[in-house]
Amino acid sequence: MMLRRAAPSAAAAAFLRRAISASPSLSSAAAIAVASSSAVNSILLRSLKEHYKEVSKMSPPPKVGPPKPYTIVKGALDEPSGPVLRRVYGEAGEEISISVARLANIMPSGADFDSDDGAGEGEVSESISQLFLHVDITRPGSCKSLQFLCGLYPDAVGIHSVCLRSKTSESGAAATVSVGSGYQGRIFQELDEKVRDAFHLYIEARGINEKLFPFLQAWLYVKDHRNLVRWFKNVGTFISEPKSE
Repeated sequence: MMLRRAAPSAAAAAFLRRAISASPSLSSAAAIAVASSSAVNSILLRSLKEHYKEVSKMSPPPKVGPPKPYTIVKGALDEPSGPVLRRVYGEAGEEISISVARLANIMPSGADFDSDDGAGEGEVSESISQLFLHVDITRPGSCKSLQFLCGLYPDAVGIHSVCLRSKTSESGAAATVSVGSGYQGRIFQELDEKVRDAFHLYIEARGINEKLFPFLQAWLYVKDHRNLVRWFKNVGTFISEPKSE
């Protein structure tokens, strides 16, 4: 990690001098402390405002719809986590829900994914082109859900793990760090190749494939953009709020 020793700018130094001269009742040390705090806040607020305006002007990606029969979960953009897409599959009425995140934010570098295509060999390095999926498959009347953790790429999908969990278990990104109660199955890469291939066919039949990528990539971009704009605004509001007496 690189550490940066900040040096006050000419504007900040001038601000400090004006603030100190305007505070004759304070001791020199106290005046410097107050002025320094005000100058830092002023510089930070100006920087936040500039970046807020810049981010607000960013153009959204072309509007893309999810592949049918998947539908967008209402309110998903405003939730911190949870499913984005949902569909019903087959005569048994399976409900399939999909959550998404940037793969780089979830899985450690070098994590193993069993892919049915050539992705994952280093040709794609941008994190927005490497997505993490949590797929949850449930059936009416069942207290269990079959959950897949997958890597999604523009031309492939790779399975990281498969487990059977209680419907009340954590899902999405939280599923990667929660400790399950009971046996969760073998490490996916240790399964026989025929079993791994069969699991790929299983999710492919339910529409879990690279066709999801364009929509989920665009959706994640919009969500990240909204979160960033909100972050700049909220931090700026916090810094500019007057201190309570």
